[in-house]
Amino acid sequence: MTAYLQACLANRYFMGSVLVARAGEVLLSAGYGMANLEHDVPNTQKTKFRIGSITKQFTATAILQLQEQGLLSVHQKISTYLPDYPNGEQITIHQLLNHTSGIPNFNELDNFEQITKIKVSLDDLIARFSGEPLEFTPGERYRYTNSGYVVLTKIIETVSGHSYADYLQHQILEPLGMIDSGYDRQEAILPHRASGYVFSGVAYQNADFVDMSWPSGAGGMYSTIEDIYKWEQGLYTDAVLSANSREMMFTPKAVILEKEDGKGAYHGYGGIICTHLERKLLYTGGGIDGFSTRIARYPDEQISIIVLTNIDAAVVAPVVPIANDLAAILFGEPYDLPKQRQVIEIDPAIYDAYIGQYELSGLVMTVTKESNRIFTQWAGLERVEMFPESSRKFFLKVINAQRTFLVDETGKASGVILHQGGLDRGGGERMATRVN
Repeated sequence: MTAYLQACLANRYFMGSVLVARAGEVLLSAGYGMANLEHDVPNTQKTKFRIGSITKQFTATAILQLQEQGLLSVHQKISTYLPDYPNGEQITIHQLLNHTSGIPNFNELDNFEQITKIKVSLDDLIARFSGEPLEFTPGERYRYTNSGYVVLTKIIETVSGHSYADYLQHQILEPLGMIDSGYDRQEAILPHRASGYVFSGVAYQNADFVDMSWPSGAGGMYSTIEDIYKWEQGLYTDAVLSANSREMMFTPKAVILEKEDGKGAYHGYGGIICTHLERKLLYTGGGIDGFSTRIARYPDEQISIIVLTNIDAAVVAPVVPIANDLAAILFGEPYDLPKQRQVIEIDPAIYDAYIGQYELSGLVMTVTKESNRIFTQWAGLERVEMFPESSRKFFLKVINAQRTFLVDETGKASGVILHQGGLDRGGGERMATRVN
């Protein structure tokens, strides 16, 4: 695992801290790369990272604690606790927890990137999306939305009589001994705080500023790998939740991806239940400007993998393939050891044969050319440059992944094979003709 992580570091798409444990024994706990590039401060086990949507699991825990105390019920309409919330009589707390409320995601509203640079109160934040029409009838289907967890934050404050940050501190963090965690505020002096970066595949740059009043209970916390391990282990004891509440948290509630063999992906309360490497996997993760995070637990094997990074990649959070590959190492499954790849000079006219759209398992990948450079882009994500290591094989610098194009008798691409995680997925069908 150390050799693998050092190889990720050498390829520059990973910096951060990692903890791996099995049956309560810590197998690996270490920092890699820099917490602050400008001052040459290294990442360690004590480095504090913004953890993004892992915060949602804490928010869900707070809701379940309040239910245990008889102060609310997840089956009640949110109008019971927030009588002025529009459509509150249609939406239950349960639907907020499992992303089936129909409330639009405030991250996708107009001018979101500009307005997040100013401080906002919780009520003002809610007012920015509460007046928007519901995207579907509550309970009808699943759609991930940060807005639901902002509303849950307001319910926690209303019912408990405490601020969200204070509730977390006294009811969750202190009981678990999580002394290096809390709700983040940029104005606070926070020892061992990591700086956040974006990696373009060519160079690092400082991540965009975001005022931490915006993420709220959807993504506003910071923590360390050691504290997150306390959290992860504490969720399997009575330290913060009863057995009944824990069962509610980790029981599938909403379908994300359904398969006939039952090995799809399902959302519980604050986390996802699925199958990976033919094993049950419980995971949660997050991303916020300059940071990405992942907690993966294989409950039957009692394996925990925690990856916190201060890099925010354009194509995919680097923590996802890293956590998956570390699991593959532990289970003796295939994985790719990242290696230094060499860019070769080829005639950019070759790229014209590859321009178009490709489909694989219902996902669409678009290949484009601009200024004699070639790019790949999955639907809904930013485009990323590919670099040639042969006339038909290309690699990405922001993640350990490659693309091999298949060509027909005319020389035009008929499909593409995706190489990632020790596996070849491929030959996706070409969906569109070449775009000139």
